[in-house]
Amino acid sequence: MVIHTSDRESEEIRSLDLFSGLDDARFSLLMRGAYVQNFPPMIELITEGDTSDFLHVLVSGSVELFANWNGRETTMAVLQPTSTFILAATIRRARYLMSARTLEKSRIILVPSEDVGAVFDLDPDFSRAVVTELAQCYRANIMATKNLKLRSSLERLANHLLSARKLAGNLESFELGLEKRRLASNLGMTPENLSRAIRQLKPYGVAIDGSRVTIADPSDLEGLAKPTDLIDTPCALQASAPAG
Repeated sequence: MVIHTSDRESEEIRSLDLFSGLDDARFSLLMRGAYVQNFPPMIELITEGDTSDFLHVLVSGSVELFANWNGRETTMAVLQPTSTFILAATIRRARYLMSARTLEKSRIILVPSEDVGAVFDLDPDFSRAVVTELAQCYRANIMATKNLKLRSSLERLANHLLSARKLAGNLESFELGLEKRRLASNLGMTPENLSRAIRQLKPYGVAIDGSRVTIADPSDLEGLAKPTDLIDTPCALQASAPAG
């Protein structure tokens, strides 16, 4: 089902840092061809290698960004509302470097790339906001690269669980939030390595039962993980999509 954006959805987009500085006229120009679509789970929204037609704004549900090469597939990021994807390809009118699919029923606003580009060329405040967002994505990518290259798989899992615990309000028990197969891919591990790493975390007070995680003593786990704000932030966990 395709419908035009409602006032509430337009305001939700406008509340994002990327669009908050636009005046009414420029925002109307940006939204003139935008529309809302509801997607069921496991629908491919964009395909790696295709040219960008829309900037996507996720307003409900969740979306996985993933990539393929030589018969292999990896998860690049899992997005939660409210977030945009994929901005770099939209601004450059370039091909997507990743694919995207829904993980659950999702509501997405599609903004034509042509209109995003037109406002980018006209509005210096919007241009600065785009540069700021891309810079944040770049920094998140650097953090993710450091995480993969400098840490063992066990250390990556430990830091992920500490970040997830923080996002859950520092509860002793919380939901993993990702299917284990996708979590393994996101952490650069095989499912078998993830299962092994979960067992290795038991001496540090970590128990994972299905999707439920319990961390009895966070300080014990922190001794192993050695988190640092130069690598570990909420955006590195899920909030900032790779720029693409």
